[in-house]
Amino acid sequence: MGASTGSGSADGRSTDGGEISERVAVVSGGVGAARFLRALSSAIDPRLVTAVVNTGDDTVLHGLSISPDLDTVVYTLAEAIDPERGWGLVDETWRAIESLERYEQVRPDGSGAAARWFNLGDRDLATHLYRTARIDEGATLTEVTDEIRRAWGLDVEVVPMSDERCSTVVALAPDADGSGDDGGADLDEVSFQDYFVRLRHSVPVAAVRFDGDAMLSATAHRTLESARTIVVAPSNPLVSIGPIRSLPGVDDLLASRRDRTVAVSPIVGGAALKGPADRMMVELGHEPTVVGVARLYAPIASVLVVDPADEHLRSAVEAEGIACVVQPSIMSEPGVARDLAIATLASVGHAVGDAPGPASDGPSAS
Repeated sequence: MGASTGSGSADGRSTDGGEISERVAVVSGGVGAARFLRALSSAIDPRLVTAVVNTGDDTVLHGLSISPDLDTVVYTLAEAIDPERGWGLVDETWRAIESLERYEQVRPDGSGAAARWFNLGDRDLATHLYRTARIDEGATLTEVTDEIRRAWGLDVEVVPMSDERCSTVVALAPDADGSGDDGGADLDEVSFQDYFVRLRHSVPVAAVRFDGDAMLSATAHRTLESARTIVVAPSNPLVSIGPIRSLPGVDDLLASRRDRTVAVSPIVGGAALKGPADRMMVELGHEPTVVGVARLYAPIASVLVVDPADEHLRSAVEAEGIACVVQPSIMSEPGVARDLAIATLASVGHAVGDAPGPASDGPSAS
């Protein structure tokens, strides 16, 4: 990604001659989207890439404003992410969060102080401290996120979906056993972080809704409206892409750009590569295959990219009214990831010229 040259601007437009018509907007969740963005940044000029990122996962803990998907995208593009966990910083330490144990013995019943179920690394805390202080000063989340990505030296623009609160709320199924530290058999609705982290997404889900009156930010709107190509990243379609689509006008905007929009399936061979997307799809009444993904995305995307493991479902995908492109999509190797990014753009006619990536990772011949 390299050091930022300052060539981008907060509204997603290049200020040093990059053509707006060549820009790529990536509708993004966390880990899968971050890896795709890293691959895309090696395939085209990263200054032409803008990520519009889910903030439905955002939470406040210990008085700090925490934006997990935004941070995962930034840390991954900065090559600072922990590669094993897929979140947080590499070589992180946890002394601050571990030190909270001292206060558990004096914490009154019903208090949420000194919670340790959500790990915050010592260096990661700096990001949350900065974000919280700037928001308290009156800055918008869009402004703060741009400051954070510049601090990490990124040329890719990173834009939150909204400057207003939109919280993903998960309704637990009646037989959920509440396997978190605090029990949970009596739980009905929980925040996404409660479901994903405290309960370790191991309980069945009955419904998902998005709470708040958030609107798509002006910056995100301009990004999606003016980009040459829109990519829906391989993120959970229900709780990573879903919050973005829930904002008023977003589906209409994407539908109006459908011929320029391509989605990458997060489901490979009937399973999610990471996270609970496949189980959630079953629990919420969707088919946990690329065909189920096609049904979700056909209204807004003209192409779905699937892995060769699902090539036998090509005709079933296309029967849903969306073209199907088969391309290796497990981004375990840089060359595979970069070829995926190039093939994804090519599927909607976005040609890639002399890409800036390593010579050994050139485009595939297919």
